Amino acid sequence: MAENQNEGKEGKALHVNKGIDQPESVSPDALKKFRSARRSAYSIDDYVEGIRKSNRTVFSKAITLVESTLPQHQEVAQQVIEKCLPYSGNSVRVGITGVPGVGKSTFIESLGMYLIKNGHKVAVLAIDPSSERSRGSILGDKTRMEDLAVNENAFIRPSASAGSLGGVARKTKEAIILCEAAGYDVIFVETVGVGQSETAVHSMVDFFLLLMLAGAGDELQGIKRGIMEMADAIVINKADGDNLQKAKNAKREYENALHLFPPAESGWKPLVDTCSALHDSGVDRVWGIIQKYVDLTRSNGYFKKNRREQAIRIMFDAINHKLKDHFYHHPEIRKNLEKLKQDILEDKISSYVAAQKLLEGYLNKFNEL
Repeated sequence: MAENQNEGKEGKALHVNKGIDQPESVSPDALKKFRSARRSAYSIDDYVEGIRKSNRTVFSKAITLVESTLPQHQEVAQQVIEKCLPYSGNSVRVGITGVPGVGKSTFIESLGMYLIKNGHKVAVLAIDPSSERSRGSILGDKTRMEDLAVNENAFIRPSASAGSLGGVARKTKEAIILCEAAGYDVIFVETVGVGQSETAVHSMVDFFLLLMLAGAGDELQGIKRGIMEMADAIVINKADGDNLQKAKNAKREYENALHLFPPAESGWKPLVDTCSALHDSGVDRVWGIIQKYVDLTRSNGYFKKNRREQAIRIMFDAINHKLKDHFYHHPEIRKNLEKLKQDILEDKISSYVAAQKLLEGYLNKFNEL
C-alpha cells in the first residue's frame, strides 16, 4: 500500500534537480572597468596633446565638448581652446555655399582630394540642417564624401545647426581653432544653402566661394544681391556634357554682373570660373584662385586685418550667447516664464509686456547685488 502511495506521489509531476548557477551575461570586472573609463575624462593637457598629435579619438571628443551645451563640458572646452590658440591661425579658411542641388559635397570632396594629393590636410565643417522636432542632424556629409571621409589626412564633422541663426552651428568658430591646432591647413565650412547662414559663415572665413548652376532658370534672379557681394569667387559647377555651353554663358553673365558692384576693401576683384566636380575637372583652377586671393591679401595686410576684426566679432557673439543662456537658465526667469506664457495664451497680457516684465525682473536681480 505504501509503495503504491509513493508511486502515486512520484508520478504526479516531474521533479527537476537544481542546476549550477549560470554566469552573468556581462563580466562584473569588465563592467566596472567600462564605468570607470567613462568616469575618467581626459585632462586639459591630454586633450591638447591629443589634438596636437592628430589623435582622432581625442580630437573628436574635444569637438564634442565644444558642441555640448552642458556647463561642465563648456568649462573644459574653453580651457582646451585657450591652450590651443597659440597653435591656431595657420590655415586657409574657405566658406562654401550655393543653392540646394548645386553639388557642394561633391565639389568639396573633389577639391579636398586634390589638395591632399598635393600635401595638404583638409578639415570639413559641414553645417547640416536640423530637425525642428529633435534638433538632430538630417543629412550626413560623411555618406556623401566617401573617399574624403576615409582618408587619414581629412577630417569631416557634420554638425546639426540646432536652430541657431541661419542654420550655422554656434560652435563652428571654436571647432576651427581645434582643427588648426591639429594641423589641418585648409578648412572648409559648408553651409546649408542660400540664406542668413552665409553672413555668419562669411564672418569666420578668409575666402567665400559661391557655387552656382547653369541652365536652372534666370541665374541672376535666383540669388540675393547681398550674397553676390560677399563672394570672392563664383564657380559654376556641373560644367560638363550638354551643360558645358550653358556654363560658359552663365560665366559671362556673372562676370558682367560683378562689374556693377563696388570694389571690395580687400583690393580683390571677384573672379568667375567653371568646373565639373563629378569629373574632377577645373577644381585645380579654383584652388589657384583661392591662392591668388590669399597671396594678395597677405601682401596688402587685409588678411591679418580681417582675422583680427573677426576675433572681435566672435567676442561680441560670445557675450550675446552667454547672456542669452544665463537669462533662460536663471531660476527666477524659468519660474516666471511658464506663468507669463500661460497668461499670453489666455490673453491676459501681451507678448511685449510679458517680455518687459521678464527683463525687468532679471535686471533687478543684478541691481540688488
